[in-house]
Amino acid sequence: MALIVQKYGGSSVGDAESIKRVAKRVAEAKRAGNDVVVVVSAMGDTTDELIDLAQQVTPMPPQREMDILLTAGERISMSLLAMAINNLGVKAKSFTGQQAGVITDAVYGRARIVDVVPSRVRETLDKGTVAIVAGFQGVNRDENDVTTLGRGGSDTTAVALAAGLGADVCEIYTDVDGVFTADPRIVPKARKVERITYEEMLEMAACGAKVLMLRCVEFGRRCSVPIHVRSSFTGQVGTLVTNEPPAKEASTVEAPIITGVAHDRSEAKITIVGVPDVPGTAARIFEVVALSGANIDMIVQNVSAAATGLTDISFTLPEGDGPAALAALRASQEDIGFDSLQFDDQVGKLSLIGAGMKSSPGVSAQLFAALRDAGINIEMISTSEIRISVVTREDSLNDAVRAVHSAFNLDVEADAIIHAGTGR
Repeated sequence: MALIVQKYGGSSVGDAESIKRVAKRVAEAKRAGNDVVVVVSAMGDTTDELIDLAQQVTPMPPQREMDILLTAGERISMSLLAMAINNLGVKAKSFTGQQAGVITDAVYGRARIVDVVPSRVRETLDKGTVAIVAGFQGVNRDENDVTTLGRGGSDTTAVALAAGLGADVCEIYTDVDGVFTADPRIVPKARKVERITYEEMLEMAACGAKVLMLRCVEFGRRCSVPIHVRSSFTGQVGTLVTNEPPAKEASTVEAPIITGVAHDRSEAKITIVGVPDVPGTAARIFEVVALSGANIDMIVQNVSAAATGLTDISFTLPEGDGPAALAALRASQEDIGFDSLQFDDQVGKLSLIGAGMKSSPGVSAQLFAALRDAGINIEMISTSEIRISVVTREDSLNDAVRAVHSAFNLDVEADAIIHAGTGR
């Protein structure tokens, strides 16, 4: 008997028939002798619809009230799924994030989990009942206010509960059959990855792969929770995220150099023109940006012109952070002494990821050759031990992903199957 935590995304519980299909899968897992905890997202586009409704009432709704409103979507899903499971003759009981013991900080809209005390969930499992938990939400211990965890919050809820309960595995169900070497909506011949390390999955998630959220993978790595990414529409084995070595019979086969190609079109680029090239200027710039709340990704500083002693500094950040960063920099322009600012939201980032590139020379050359042959111009470059990222024009990003994927022989014969919408 195993303790399994299952998480189902919005497309998996998008309507009554989908909820019945999920209930059948959960009931089968319970009847097989397992203890089962299920974490659910809101049905389909419910969260977006609630946001739209709030904005019709007021253009600037209080964030505390938004969190209370948005948690309603997951509560609907959890109760309906509990009803459907009970209807199949398997006992099930639903819990909000607060009832399940998900404790967060006090940052509304993007709270972080600080503790998990799943005593009520454990008591429910001990009685032979399936526990259904609303994802994406928790409670702030100091104020006892409901909080939401931000994008990918249900994934994070599931892994946090798996860690708190000592689960054998956390199964993340979505609308694709696992983690692929590229987004199958852009590269239909992307290959499913059977096993991936936390380190590689962290890079994939940080660079735009949406099948798992970054905070979910961070939690999994920190607490050594095996994560199994599967489709809720089939019974196929998906992708296992773990640092455990592969089976002995496969261990003699050298791991592939490249795990996958990720992309991100949600970033923007700010260029600070005419920056005095003197010690401390860069520190001052990024102190100002940090205070604006912007999260910086890639940074490039040009060589200063000898005649002027000025240089240009460019950096990328989430597009939504751009206005606040620009406003903060303009307010500090006289203090810093730069000439002007440029904002570009028509950029995209491509990342090549694989632990094998640590010991494989020539990966960079092969990447840049593939982009050259596809006529793709590179604007910025950033690297880590297992990743190479480049910034290019957004309108050429899809072509870049396909070109690089093919150049590293990641294509397979059959097209990947996408069963529903976005899986979030």
